[in-house]
Amino acid sequence: MTATLEAKPLFDGRRSTVAQASVYVFVILPMLALVAAVPVAWGWGLGWTDVAIAVAFFYLSGMGVTTGFHRYFTHGSFKAKRPLRIALAIAGSMALQGPVLVWVADHRRHHAFSDREGDPHSPWLFGTGPGAIAKGFWHAHTGWLFDRDETNADRFAPDLVRDPTLRRIDGLFWLWTVISLVAPAVLGGLLTWSWWGALTAFFWGSLVRVAFLHHVTWSINSICHMVGERPFAARDRSANVWPLAILSFGESWHNLHHADPTSARHGVRRGQLDTTARLIWIFEKLGWAYDVRWPTERRLARLAAAKE
Repeated sequence: MTATLEAKPLFDGRRSTVAQASVYVFVILPMLALVAAVPVAWGWGLGWTDVAIAVAFFYLSGMGVTTGFHRYFTHGSFKAKRPLRIALAIAGSMALQGPVLVWVADHRRHHAFSDREGDPHSPWLFGTGPGAIAKGFWHAHTGWLFDRDETNADRFAPDLVRDPTLRRIDGLFWLWTVISLVAPAVLGGLLTWSWWGALTAFFWGSLVRVAFLHHVTWSINSICHMVGERPFAARDRSANVWPLAILSFGESWHNLHHADPTSARHGVRRGQLDTTARLIWIFEKLGWAYDVRWPTERRLARLAAAKE
């Protein structure tokens, strides 16, 4: 089976012109909103309703990516009952980081070739000089998104491709995008009973929220492969960057993740906040998740010893 998968090509064609244009739109437009956010917040257009809506959708879509797309669908850190499986696929899609099959295939390719040729977003593909590092940072953080070659999902995510429900959710990515962008505006309009409330909620809860979450996620690809602590043995340059831990829901404890990819908890040492792991723990207690791959002291000690 392994030989068959490895024989499949790395890529599966190229994005269509429409798909490529949508990447530019959903990367650049929210980014412009984020740039505009500071003067807007300073002068007008930001209220507590906007803050509450933006935070709520940030957590909904962000946890959908970290808990669903990443730890569940990509790495199988736990098993989920069908309603939770569907909810995680939809919530992750609302982060506007791509459909579930595309996201998972890209990330599994990242782990298969981490910081080597074939990694879709390593910052170390161009060398170690100052210019190469700057180019590598741009590529890892944002530039790789504009590459039109599509990762072959049949090679990297065949288990998900075989799931008709996931294929349907993947094909409805446009719908989850519309809901993700429109729902904050509708909620803001209803709570304030005004068109102005709908507009400001759209700006903060849709555009700024999406852009901010994008950059948090992209920072794991770029910053967490360039600087930080590396207490565990990994085959690449993955590192822990503690200032990102809260905003990334624990994803920035990246060194342990690459040392032990299927672990449901990334922040394993005292004081290492990992809200994604806490959510998985809640799901487990509710009976929605099971067979959770929690790290053991013995395995952590072995990974730490291998680093020495």
